[in-house]
Amino acid sequence: MATIRLGDVAPDFKAQTSEGEIQFHDWLGDSWGVLFSHPADYTPVCTTELGTVAKYKPEFDKRNVKVAALRVDGLESHKGWISDINETQNTTVNFPIIADEDRTVSELYDMIHPNASEKATVRSVFVIDPAKKVKLIITYPASTGRNFDELIRVIDSLQLTAYHQVATPANWQNGDDCVVVPSIATEDIPKHFSKGYKEIKPYLRTTPQPNLN
Repeated sequence: MATIRLGDVAPDFKAQTSEGEIQFHDWLGDSWGVLFSHPADYTPVCTTELGTVAKYKPEFDKRNVKVAALRVDGLESHKGWISDINETQNTTVNFPIIADEDRTVSELYDMIHPNASEKATVRSVFVIDPAKKVKLIITYPASTGRNFDELIRVIDSLQLTAYHQVATPANWQNGDDCVVVPSIATEDIPKHFSKGYKEIKPYLRTTPQPNLN
């Protein structure tokens, strides 16, 4: 069983999906990626989750993020369930759902937790950057649906902090002030951040958010 940690290269795989066969790394290309598992087709919480992701697709697209879901059911099951999602959630599923009947991908990404279920995947989330490095891992139990507003918030933080020398404080939202990383000396901050800064403590300096793009 694989153990994936932050900074690891996300395992590559070939799989059948509701939108055809994909080779994961090739499919991601130069995009960021979100790979998330759900416990079962034709289940209530998962139905709401996939409907929500379909509605959020424009937000993922704006951030150059591709999204793929995974379940250890087959393609025919996925296709039938997609019709239910579209009907009940008033949307159109617009991203691939991976068929992982042999659990190859689930085991690569350690998505089956025996203490929770021997057969079903838990609600795992992996955010992957364009270099195919894992930047975020979140695991929810089957009984708790994910907060996709939080996932968008975290992606904004990951992208901002990947391209600028800042970190984001507690409860940060896109547009809020950021924290200047400790490796930048206070006297050097003006060279890096044209919007100014505030020194609260020598180790706690804030600056208006740099532009995300």
